[in-house]
Amino acid sequence: MRMKAIRSIRELTRILDVDQRIRRLCLIKKDEGAYPRSVLSRFTHRVGAETLQLIIEEKVAWLLRRSGVTEVDVVLDASFIKAWSIRDPADNQTGFSDPDARVGRNGRSYGLGYKIHSSVEPKRILPLATLLASANENEKRHAPSLVERTREVLDRAGVRLRSLIADSQYSSERVRALVERAAIPYMSNQRCGDDVLRVDRLFRTHGPEELVEEYRKRPAVEALFAFVKNQFGLTVNRVRGLVNVSVYALLSVLCCVLNREAAENMGRPDKALSPTFFNV
Repeated sequence: MRMKAIRSIRELTRILDVDQRIRRLCLIKKDEGAYPRSVLSRFTHRVGAETLQLIIEEKVAWLLRRSGVTEVDVVLDASFIKAWSIRDPADNQTGFSDPDARVGRNGRSYGLGYKIHSSVEPKRILPLATLLASANENEKRHAPSLVERTREVLDRAGVRLRSLIADSQYSSERVRALVERAAIPYMSNQRCGDDVLRVDRLFRTHGPEELVEEYRKRPAVEALFAFVKNQFGLTVNRVRGLVNVSVYALLSVLCCVLNREAAENMGRPDKALSPTFFNV
């Protein structure tokens, strides 16, 4: 559904009756009827977020082993997902029809929703680990769990985490202590007068040259969020509750990983971030 921009299960059931390629992908025989809506709607509930996480991580570990790399850099960041709800009149900080949603920062403003926290390998723009949380929860709160899960994926692939890269929202000694090397800018009120990595209001980077060079890899995580939102339907959120939103977001991330796997298998790694390449 995500890779073909199919927006509803009702539309998918109609396509399954006529599109032979998708029927073959779903293992539907020539004279066999397509899956009804009730079967398709139960799929995500039966799989669940934890199983989707394991599927994604296994695919990612396989891709890393195939690439032959021995060490990688990791970029951390979070992105806002708008909730399918309005604010509760009795509590302006929570959702009315989605009580798990919270008001949190969305760029320079605030919105009701969730945040997807991801760690990304910047060279291949490959998602390594993903967590979902309410929008009001700070990035630093989930950084230890995200780094721990990232290490598990890298250990499974036999790859070492070389350096951790993140923006100033992750600036804390607790986060820096998670790894041996970290390129995380300090806030303006932290370590005043020291020659450390900083980013000014015009997004210019200052500090030690090696850390400045490392920090230039950070936009890779923004590219991942752009792909899962614009190409794999994450902006069209039509589910409620943290569990359902987690499944919804992980399906978009899985599409991104499967796209790279298909491109690698076809010998076209340059098309790993081009879902439209597979529409022919």
